[in-house]
Amino acid sequence: MGHAASKPDPNAKFRVIGAGLSRTATTSFGAALTELLNGPCHHGGTQLLCSDESVIKRWIEVFRKTPIKNDEDKKVVHAEIKSLMDGFVGCTDLPGNAVVEELLEIYPDAIVICTVRDPEKWWESIRPIVENANFTVLSWILAPVPRFRWFRTYHDALDDGNFGQAHFKPGEPKKPSRVTYERHIEYLKRVVPKDRLFFFDVRDGWEPLCQMLGVPVPKDKPFPRLNDAAAVEGIMKSGIKQGMMTWAGIGVTAVAGLYTGLRMARIF
Repeated sequence: MGHAASKPDPNAKFRVIGAGLSRTATTSFGAALTELLNGPCHHGGTQLLCSDESVIKRWIEVFRKTPIKNDEDKKVVHAEIKSLMDGFVGCTDLPGNAVVEELLEIYPDAIVICTVRDPEKWWESIRPIVENANFTVLSWILAPVPRFRWFRTYHDALDDGNFGQAHFKPGEPKKPSRVTYERHIEYLKRVVPKDRLFFFDVRDGWEPLCQMLGVPVPKDKPFPRLNDAAAVEGIMKSGIKQGMMTWAGIGVTAVAGLYTGLRMARIF
């Protein structure tokens, strides 16, 4: 997690579906799962943006087949998700929290843990991104950059699939708002069996999480306090910088080509 994608471990058993929204300490939660369950955790944002380009393209195809309409789509979606999640002890953040129902079927022994925080603080944290992001401009900037160039397509597929249907009402703009937080909690309570659904605030530390997992509390080891927002934003800024430099290079090449062409035209 952080600035590098976690590597799957063939001996890891998938045990936890991290269903918390972004900006609910999902990176800290993932690090805690790695410590307690002794295996890698799939942090969605990092895995998407730091893995091979094929990963984000595979998730796009998954979301394009949700909500699942027939047995054939279900077979494809389940096989793809399982292939992407096997080798991890759990997942956190998007895209995992957008396929909770599918993960419940694929991993019948797994539990769902939703990281939570004060809804107002959550909205204060994510609001600037929602209100200021210009995805049209961003998609143009990122167009030459591997992985990042699929970012807009990925979000469009996400909004049109399970996640969008659960969090946006017909006719509403397909972007997060203050009510998204409550709708997400309501969605989880609706689709997850009560005995498999837990809510966890990372400020409470090891004890409640260990109780949920049925594992001992680590001795003399502080609970991870990582900044998931800073990590993913750092990755995105790197991609944007790479895109702008690439476009600048394309511009210089185009101008040089035009200049050369004009000189040749004068000569001949």
